[in-house]
Amino acid sequence: MAKPGRLGVGIIGAGKVGAVLGAALRAAEHAVVGVSAVSDASRERAETLLPGVPILEVQDIVERAELVLLAVPDDALPDLVDGLAKLGAWQPGQLVAHTSGRFGVGVLHPVRAAGAVPLALHPAMTFTGMSLDLTRLLDCTFGVTADAAMLPIAQALVVEMGAEPVAIAEADRTLYHAALAHGSNHLVTLVAQASQLLAEVGVDLPERMLGPLLRATLENALASGESALTGPVARGDVGTVQAHAEALREFDGGGQGDVLAAYLAMARATALRAEGRGLLKADQLEGLRKALEPRED
Repeated sequence: MAKPGRLGVGIIGAGKVGAVLGAALRAAEHAVVGVSAVSDASRERAETLLPGVPILEVQDIVERAELVLLAVPDDALPDLVDGLAKLGAWQPGQLVAHTSGRFGVGVLHPVRAAGAVPLALHPAMTFTGMSLDLTRLLDCTFGVTADAAMLPIAQALVVEMGAEPVAIAEADRTLYHAALAHGSNHLVTLVAQASQLLAEVGVDLPERMLGPLLRATLENALASGESALTGPVARGDVGTVQAHAEALREFDGGGQGDVLAAYLAMARATALRAEGRGLLKADQLEGLRKALEPRED
């Protein structure tokens, strides 16, 4: 016997996010009535994660679905929503949710104007587009934005996917998304740069050396916040920091690459935060500032 309140779900965009969330909603006994997929990769992803679900045109999906999930890139979302509104595709009472981190429900104004219900459901998770992502959802939080009366619906959908909803105000969406991008995307860049430097000095498996250190650092930072801060900047070891900068300037061909720029920027930010915690004396902070100044060669 089907659970009450089961919906016909249409997935627009069989990218890594859309296919996984579609599979999660299907596992919660909602019926996925159609999925859009243009590239070979997205078609393969749809066939793997949503077997048996027809691949349809976007307008056909909207026509069939009680819940439309828009899993498209941020920059494509406004034009997609507006274009479908001009075609008269949105239906009164229909639920329309997007997965963008940047936008709240304001971008879905044409949906609201048609009498449909706008929701913003953004998973704070990086996806591979494979079935293992369904397990990751169980430890995942969604940033949820909706009108007050509709917020319980958005929260319930997230809970059904096995995740935890956290309400984000419409005005705070961009800052919310910046926080996640800064933490997650830039972490990948930092790891890549550190691995590159280790490979340069002959370490065959940089990930073996970095893995335990970075995992411990992340766990400490999440558990203890900035009290976990350590290293030469936090200690005010100006000579060490200056030596780092010189070595990285040479590695980067006089500072033309990305590694030195990232090191200087993050070290300056670390120094300011260490000062705020009372870890640095005035002379140490001034020495760090001089050591970390960009220079023209």
